[in-house]
Amino acid sequence: MEGLLQSRGGGVALLPAATRPRRRSQLCGQLRASLRGGVRQLVSVDDLRLTRGDAVVGADDHHVVNNGRAPEAGVDGAAAGVEVEKLRAVAEAAADRAEMHDIIGRQRDNWNHLLLHSTNSLTLAASVMAALAPAAPSVMALKASAGVLLATAAVTMAAVNKIQPSQLAEEQRNATRLWRQLERDVRAVLDQKTTPLTKADVQDAMDRVLALDAAYPLPLLPGMLDKFPKTVQPTRWWPRRQLKKKPAQSSKTTINGARRGATAGNGWTQELEEEMRGIVRVLKAKDEHEYVSNGKLALRLNRGLAVAGPALAGTAAVAAAFIGAGEVGTWASGVAVLGGALAAAVNTVEHGGQVGMVFELFRNVAGFYRKIQEDIEANLDEADVERRENGEVFETKVALLLGRNTSDLGQFREMASPSFKDEDIRDFAGKLF
Repeated sequence: MEGLLQSRGGGVALLPAATRPRRRSQLCGQLRASLRGGVRQLVSVDDLRLTRGDAVVGADDHHVVNNGRAPEAGVDGAAAGVEVEKLRAVAEAAADRAEMHDIIGRQRDNWNHLLLHSTNSLTLAASVMAALAPAAPSVMALKASAGVLLATAAVTMAAVNKIQPSQLAEEQRNATRLWRQLERDVRAVLDQKTTPLTKADVQDAMDRVLALDAAYPLPLLPGMLDKFPKTVQPTRWWPRRQLKKKPAQSSKTTINGARRGATAGNGWTQELEEEMRGIVRVLKAKDEHEYVSNGKLALRLNRGLAVAGPALAGTAAVAAAFIGAGEVGTWASGVAVLGGALAAAVNTVEHGGQVGMVFELFRNVAGFYRKIQEDIEANLDEADVERRENGEVFETKVALLLGRNTSDLGQFREMASPSFKDEDIRDFAGKLF
């Protein structure tokens, strides 16, 4: 039994790291040979301890090789996990906002239909009463009823014209679309496995949330957007771009008065830059200007209708009070009937035609083209082409937003030159709207 166990006597002798795998393989070979030969000889306890220690050390070495600095990698992983949770919270908030705006949009669209028909019913019923009152035995009852209905219609028209339900519904419809777009963008960032998430990604998503909240507020009163602004500006639902310091002019070349950068790589070429500059110029001179001008016309028309409707209904209500008062009563009846009919017609044109919605639509389309301009300028202002979005991908996105083929964008290259006048621009950049 003396040969069964062997001891070192002097403790475990540590082997160099390079000889540990060789030592383990030798011990395993001895074990297999002993079992095959039937020899009842066991390795020493110290050898087993050494083998187990080598295995543990080997595992630690493998962890270091794979993960680098283990403690720091754990900290980075925890920080990345926090950013992922923040972005998930933003995505959930965007989905919730989209649902709220969708519900409120449908509710306000119902307001528009219900208030339109209710107000017209009041006005037309009062006009009929005012027409029948002079020949009816109960003149007082009919003219009082006509006056009350017309006064109610005038107040209702004034309130409805103030809030513009059709315009409110259009705001909520557009907000629903944009919130869903934001949710999709955040989900796409979360699904990316190639690059780790940073605080900048979270801050960008938060800025977009705050910009959307400001552009399309949920409350009706207070906080509602001004339905009759003094100046018409494109709707802005994206955060303002922070201006960066432009590189020195010496790093740029100037050809025909136009600033050109030395671009090569990442899908960007000099021709593509010229196309983008030409598109920006056409969008600003034609597309955005066209829809802002149309928005001003729609606002002017809507403002006139909003004043005329309650004024006509109020005039008819005052005239109804003089029905039956001798010779003046005959004229008063005619004024009440005519005023009520015109008030109903004006109300139908304004809210049945949804002039407020048309005005909001023009503002949103102008904002759509303004955003394309700023996206293009943000890429062109970046001197390092490697930090830009890939040029070919960006060109495809712009073409899709404009409703064009990528081959159609070449026609805008000549419009980037300062020698090309704005008056010579005939075609619009966008074909989608």
